[in-house]
Amino acid sequence: MSEAHPVAPTAESANALAISREGGDQLPLRALASRTPLVMPPATTLREVLYVVSQGREDAVVVADTASGLPLGLVTLRQLLHLLTFADTDLDAPVAVCMIGAPLTLAADSPAHRAKVLMAKQGVGHILLVEPDGRFCGLIHQADILGLRAGGAEELIGAIAAARDHQAMAAVASKVRRRGAELFRAGMGVEALCQWLSGLNDLIAMRVIELIEDEFDLPAVPWCWLLFGSEGRLEQTFTTDQDNGLIFEPGKPEDTEGLRAAFLPFAQAVNDALHFCGFERCRGNIMAGNPQWCLSAAEWQARFGAWLKVPEPEALLHGTIFFDFRPLYGRYELVDHLRSWLLARAPEHPLFLRALAQQALDVAPPLGFAGRFLYDRNRDFPHTIDLKTRGARLFVDVARIEGLAKGVWATNTAERLRATGAGPGRAAGDIAAEVEAFHLVQRFRIHQQQTTVDVDGVNRVDPAQMNELNRLMLKEALRQAHKMQLRLQQTYGL
Repeated sequence: MSEAHPVAPTAESANALAISREGGDQLPLRALASRTPLVMPPATTLREVLYVVSQGREDAVVVADTASGLPLGLVTLRQLLHLLTFADTDLDAPVAVCMIGAPLTLAADSPAHRAKVLMAKQGVGHILLVEPDGRFCGLIHQADILGLRAGGAEELIGAIAAARDHQAMAAVASKVRRRGAELFRAGMGVEALCQWLSGLNDLIAMRVIELIEDEFDLPAVPWCWLLFGSEGRLEQTFTTDQDNGLIFEPGKPEDTEGLRAAFLPFAQAVNDALHFCGFERCRGNIMAGNPQWCLSAAEWQARFGAWLKVPEPEALLHGTIFFDFRPLYGRYELVDHLRSWLLARAPEHPLFLRALAQQALDVAPPLGFAGRFLYDRNRDFPHTIDLKTRGARLFVDVARIEGLAKGVWATNTAERLRATGAGPGRAAGDIAAEVEAFHLVQRFRIHQQQTTVDVDGVNRVDPAQMNELNRLMLKEALRQAHKMQLRLQQTYGL
């Protein structure tokens, strides 16, 4: 009988899985592959496969070339039962005859969110993980990651997949926001809610891009749609605008301008369709339909490199938006390569990081003498605090700087704080307090977004209108932000 070759899970799997239940949407999939998958060569008979499966708890077998380690296909228990029951299959036939060829595959270091969205989009229960050289290294089951199907999303996912035009997509997007509001009122945690919204919004945007892609004769080169800002951090709330771009890989450098001209009408059509679906156009025009942000891979590297080398105000402003990027649709490896390139170079530019820290410290928590609130001097909204620019941003900025300095892959604020806080001198309780404080500010923001119709006041709260407990909680959250800024000040000598 052919031998099934298990792939051992990593030592951190159990802990990583526990963390993923609390959030962890940007944990690497490698850390979540807690099971030991069955791997068998393509010549193995179906009889042998059934026997091996019957002896354990696994519901799938990976078919791989034993010499190279390259995955060839996947056979699930459900598929085997169907073959035996309805297809009158010969049990002595090789498994290669019946396997699912070219199964869904992702790089082992891809974030969990990517697997979650692709599983929901394609309706599959397993993803094969591979090393950079293509060798199989693990198997992710739907049970290994916190799926999108919680919170009544099953119907919404089906509606997104079935949509055939902009009107249908806009209707689904509206349903997603309404259902999200219901989950928030029912007490869903802020981190889980933002990941739920981000996942479904990703599916909506991916479907929009699919529909529009069919209308254009796009160049036959690798390309990918990029997300920046809160979308890139998986921190979308109920009022979010577009921050996106496009990256492509020309065969020859001299082809770049022609390819850009070919991609721009498509990107502008996607921006228009997303706007129609309720994702407002970016006021700063940071969108893929803008030629400034429809760039080749080399141009993106040059743009990031220029910002790192000359930390002038515009470069710092761009750093707070563009450095939180992730891929949405297309060839993910283009974006992953760009992120690896950036993370390797950011620590080599301490002047940029120091300038970024100074910019962050220029916005102080809105607390004054004896812990009194300091209100914004806004004529339209007197006696209020903007919890986006003077609340959430305080945590986001510190987490970004510390993440870039330490080469942390994650862009999500909470996960950056967890990743950079690990180590000597930082207690686990302190890290948890920072994360909880950030999510508390986000909860107050979302509550305001749900209770106001004024688009300019969706992030503004009047502490005098809050009950005493909430006022105390907001003050404590802002004190945590102050402690984080003091740490940043000490690190960079500011």
